[in-house]
Amino acid sequence: TTMNVIVEDMPQIRVATVPHVGPYNRISEAFQRLGSIVAPAGLLREDAMMLALYYDDPEATPAEQLHSDAGISVPGDVDLPAGIVEKRLPAGRYARTTHLGPYTTLGDTWSRIMGEWLPGSGHRIGDAPSFEVYRNNPSNTPPNELRTDLYIPIT
Repeated sequence: TTMNVIVEDMPQIRVATVPHVGPYNRISEAFQRLGSIVAPAGLLREDAMMLALYYDDPEATPAEQLHSDAGISVPGDVDLPAGIVEKRLPAGRYARTTHLGPYTTLGDTWSRIMGEWLPGSGHRIGDAPSFEVYRNNPSNTPPNELRTDLYIPIT
């Protein structure tokens, strides 16, 4: 099937994060730590986005050395609790595609956008982290109905 990719200009996003080092598919451990900090602090707002930020190429970096962050978007005027690291996703141009299905198959969609779409797009990877935005809640959504937007910075 043809991959549906949308190129869009994104605003800067302030993100409250917890770092993760290790295989990307184990970032759920960092999300558990994040939740235990941001929920009591009142940061699980209706308009907040849950995000995962990815810094390394898993094709070139050993799995145990991959760096990523579990995060939640926060307004600019909110104080962050202890244990949280503030990151800012830079404003700029990003390519976005939507993955529909379980988190366990996200790697397949990442492989397609990076390995198929990007090389033929006329774009190059930009100087910012790639990231995912989780559009629904895995605690009350069947795995085959999970929606995850994948973003890669492009030039």
